Amino acid sequence: MEFRLVYRGKLKGNGNVDEKHRIRQALHPQLATLWKQKPLTDYHDLLPGGKNENRSPFLRPLGGFTFIPLVVSVADLIAEIDITFLRPEAPGSFVSSGGGDIDNRIKTLLDALRVPQNATELPRDAAPSETENPFFCLLEDDCLITHLSVTTDRLLETAQHQLDVILMLHVRVKVTRATADYFALGM
Repeated sequence: MEFRLVYRGKLKGNGNVDEKHRIRQALHPQLATLWKQKPLTDYHDLLPGGKNENRSPFLRPLGGFTFIPLVVSVADLIAEIDITFLRPEAPGSFVSSGGGDIDNRIKTLLDALRVPQNATELPRDAAPSETENPFFCLLEDDCLITHLSVTTDRLLETAQHQLDVILMLHVRVKVTRATADYFALGM
């Protein structure tokens, strides 16, 4: 399975839980739309309200949220991600600018792509909105990323802040062990 996600907003190195959750919230609607398309519609009986919800490998309740990661280890799924990272800084200034160095900014993104591991990784008093129940995420855990590449380039539009970025994520979901249950997700 192959698709693209787009994030437009601030990306800070060493982002805190609020910043990571804001990124998670920005990607949630795109992932919710993806779950409404084939082959994911074949797995709706495993989602909240589905007839096999109690056997679902996808549901992750935490702090009032029901997170649904697409890439989960129990289904033998992994993700390969290629990122095009557009930022307002001039070439060569990426590492030294006030936006943070590339590895810390990418770490913030990777943390936002996964389900929070415990309640301390959610903003204080966070509660899902009506459209965030369930809350769709890309990854159960970022250790399920087996390939990551980042290409940086200059954002050629006016940015309100030096932390403003456009990220285009080309995601490939693959099955590591073919079984009849989740084979279609890795195609």
